Amino acid sequence: MVGKEAPSQRNVWPESLFGTSCADTYHILHMLTQIAGKIRLKQTPLVNHWWNVTLYVNSTGLTTSLMPYNGRMFEIQFDFLSHSLKISTTYGDTEKIPFTDGSVAGYYNEILNRLRSLDLQIKIWPVPVEVENPISFIDDTKILKYDPYSANLFWRMLVQTTRVFNRFRSGFIGKCSPVHFFWGSFDLALTRFSGRIAPEHPKVPNVSHNVVKEAYSHEVSSCGFWPGGSFTGPLFYSYAYPEPSEYSHFPVRPSGASYSENMREFILPYNAVSKSSNPDDTLLQFLSSTYEAASITGRWDRKSLERTVVFENQ
Repeated sequence: MVGKEAPSQRNVWPESLFGTSCADTYHILHMLTQIAGKIRLKQTPLVNHWWNVTLYVNSTGLTTSLMPYNGRMFEIQFDFLSHSLKISTTYGDTEKIPFTDGSVAGYYNEILNRLRSLDLQIKIWPVPVEVENPISFIDDTKILKYDPYSANLFWRMLVQTTRVFNRFRSGFIGKCSPVHFFWGSFDLALTRFSGRIAPEHPKVPNVSHNVVKEAYSHEVSSCGFWPGGSFTGPLFYSYAYPEPSEYSHFPVRPSGASYSENMREFILPYNAVSKSSNPDDTLLQFLSSTYEAASITGRWDRKSLERTVVFENQ
């Protein structure tokens, strides 16, 4: 940074306010990312474990990345600085929808209208997934309040998490997912694979079993960040599938981490990271020790999957 002191770790990790007090904004963003994600699902070929449908954190918010359409390419971006949804094509055409108070149904119709104005004739199944009691986008007409501060806070949490997750990812040379955002469950995730085929995953409520079977076709140790919801604040999580018998009793770090019998995963509250003296190190402890829980109790071939990495210029 020219002429300015570089920010410390403590002040780049934002405070935790996004959650129950910002329920309207949460719902708007969850449903809009589902709409964008369903468009990506419709327009892209299947990639293993549904990696073709995810969103990615970028310098202003979230993006679908480029998607094909009849020889052209287009992209949908969520901008949490100008607070707008931008649809752009590789021909230089752009449509922008401002984020304001409104309904999911209103946003849904506006997105389809803007797509048509760019000669992108796309139809999606208008029902959200991975939520209880789903209401179709068409029928979700309740007027909701959009809070720009909460939306920006949500994105800044994703930015810092992405940065540290990518550091953690670099220590693994086996099969590993990108750091990407799943719009169904509304979380940022990173998954490492043992290389072994997994037993068929049990059915999951509110999720197509075909989706579940593809997602968990191979053994995983997966970690992620969930920004919160109606019953909890933001948290980091880590789980293994299939879960080894000794997994839940494995000692993990830091001291604020615990195993949730209800969720069947290790969790660490976001505030335990953001308010620590060294947030990056605190989160890396959690990611590393929960991966060790999976790989040691699951008897992974760690020598062939890992490498020693010196983190520099982070």
